[in-house]
Amino acid sequence: MQVREAMTSEVLVVGPEHTLRQAARMMSARGVGSAVVIDPDSEGIGIMTERDVLNAIGAGLDCDVERAAAHLTWEVVYAVPEWTLEEAAVAMARGGFRHLVVLDGREVAGVISVRDIMRVWAAGRMVSTG
Repeated sequence: MQVREAMTSEVLVVGPEHTLRQAARMMSARGVGSAVVIDPDSEGIGIMTERDVLNAIGAGLDCDVERAAAHLTWEVVYAVPEWTLEEAAVAMARGGFRHLVVLDGREVAGVISVRDIMRVWAAGRMVSTG
């Protein structure tokens, strides 16, 4: 199975100037563990995860003051829609990530998470053993 079949294509995108609270509220409302951060003033695409928000809170930072740009990963490992789920899982394990941004060319096509991979693999096992 390919990444395109398991990824979430409706990606939450936040700007670098959103506060951590704003990003956390949007992530919570959408039921997602990450948000893609696109900075219109640069070429980069970053990702903010629930762990980034948790680390900021744990450090005693003010979530109404801190900006997304200061609490995300810019050195993102990207997947492509044609990767297999195994390739995505290996990239996640190697990098210690739970989310990968999926790029189709230069456009964000989706995000694939450990949860997405587990859901697909578990559904396949239930079909093959059922």
